[in-house]
Amino acid sequence: MKKTHIALIVVIAVFIGAMITAINDSSSYADFNEAFQNPDAEFHVVGKLNREKPSEYDPVANPDKFTFYMTDINNEEHRVVLHKSKPQDFERSEQIVLIGKAHGDEFHAHDILMKCPSKYTEGEVTEKAEASF
Repeated sequence: MKKTHIALIVVIAVFIGAMITAINDSSSYADFNEAFQNPDAEFHVVGKLNREKPSEYDPVANPDKFTFYMTDINNEEHRVVLHKSKPQDFERSEQIVLIGKAHGDEFHAHDILMKCPSKYTEGEVTEKAEASF
């Protein structure tokens, strides 16, 4: 065999290994029910903050622990432990996407994505546009 054939086989093997690793590391969207049925898998859980229950953040004791309650798209509620600092404007978020795994009765997230309300509403944009002319 030529050296180029051997190199090509090695490159193909590395590419296949990278694809398998990427597929195994990817997570999928789910609700709390599915996440708690598969505690070893990582999921993206979509839901809304339960504003009626308290959230806890003590940056002096542990700046990388923020807890709150979230309701998923099927109205199932769980306590969430976010292993990051409390995001800015967290209470204003309309929708939350948690990335993490289920542990016991809690969902432990290592990342969070938030959909915040629009900076301008339809009426404000029109009024501001008219005022600038």
